[in-house]
Amino acid sequence: MYLDHFRLNTPPFSITPDTAFAYSSRAQQEALNTLLLAIDDGQGFIKITGEVGTGKTLACRRFLAALALRSEHIETAYVPNPCLSPRTLLLAIGLELSLPLRHDAPEHELLCALNAHLLQAAQADKRVVVCLDEAQAMPIEALEALRLTSNLETEKRKLIQIVLFAQPELDRKLARHDLRQLASRITFQYTLGALSLDETERYVAHRLRVAGHNGDALFPQAVTRELHKVTRGVPRLINIVAHKSLLLAYGSGCLRVEVAHVRAAAADTPYASRLGRASGLMGQLRGGFATALRQWRVGASS
Repeated sequence: MYLDHFRLNTPPFSITPDTAFAYSSRAQQEALNTLLLAIDDGQGFIKITGEVGTGKTLACRRFLAALALRSEHIETAYVPNPCLSPRTLLLAIGLELSLPLRHDAPEHELLCALNAHLLQAAQADKRVVVCLDEAQAMPIEALEALRLTSNLETEKRKLIQIVLFAQPELDRKLARHDLRQLASRITFQYTLGALSLDETERYVAHRLRVAGHNGDALFPQAVTRELHKVTRGVPRLINIVAHKSLLLAYGSGCLRVEVAHVRAAAADTPYASRLGRASGLMGQLRGGFATALRQWRVGASS
């Protein structure tokens, strides 16, 4: 690929939510602070929402990593795809908590086993936190099952705390009249937004530094401004367009990314701004993009 060309140790703009590359933007830090405050406060339901690509899964992983440092006092369960029936959702949570459950156990048996485990955890002065990613995909019945699960409590505190990470579609679901009881129980929430221009500049520099780059700026200031403009500061789009821009620069033999590379990469990326699509240079760069991909494939196969 382009690692040797740009003196990098690893690809700097992978779209996988790798906490090693995590950049603590204002939104990410505020989301983490909100989550930790809500957990310490003993709240039953917490909600983190954000548009596609704004870093919800990364926020979830950072949160779980922070809770892992308190493992003596907090037990966690993570369900990455909660688009499940109520029974299967309870089974998934129970298995994450290492409960000895039969896979064909009925819903009532699962609920009783979960309740017994939560009481044991409370007696041991441990909190149980369940994180559900992509919660906007949850069926209405599963959301209602979550509400009923949150009824498990002692006189002093909730036995289980549930954190929902979701796209804004979840808010539209929670606006339904039949989900008003669940909506009213969400006491802490935060909405992740895009990066500012300054944050985009620091974000790009941070990821390049983690990837091993220590030379001159690969993305000069004017280029980063263009990157922010075409991606609107959405982290996932920044990663995609920046990666393609590096491929274009590599394919054309440049040691730095240029504005034209970013515009060409954006034109090749869904949801990024289409700038200069009709220009002659754009056509050349799109050809350069294909060349860079061919060189990458040849290098990968050799």
